[in-house]
Amino acid sequence: MAVDNETVRRIAFLARLKVEPEKLEDTKSEFNKILAWVEELGEVNTDNVTPLVSVNDEALSLRQDEITAGHISEKILKNAPAQEFGYFVVPKVVE
Repeated sequence: MAVDNETVRRIAFLARLKVEPEKLEDTKSEFNKILAWVEELGEVNTDNVTPLVSVNDEALSLRQDEITAGHISEKILKNAPAQEFGYFVVPKVVE
C-alpha cells in the first residue's frame, strides 16, 4: 500500500501536522517507508508465540495493607508552603 500526496495532506490534517508544500514529497516518502516496514512485520511468523500482557515476566511484590489511625492533617500541613482552614493553599489556575 502506498500513499499519494492527497493522502499525505489528509493524514497531516487529521494529525494536526503542518506539512509545507515543498516537504510533501519527503513526507510521502517517509509514510511509504513506514507502511513498507509494517507490511514487513506482517510477514513474521508468530503462530507459536503467546501474546504478552507485559514484557516483564516477574510478578509484582505486594505489601500488606496496614491500618493507621489517620487524622494526621496537622503533620501533613506542616510541609505545605501555605495553608488555610486546614487545607493546602495553591495558586488559582482557572479564572
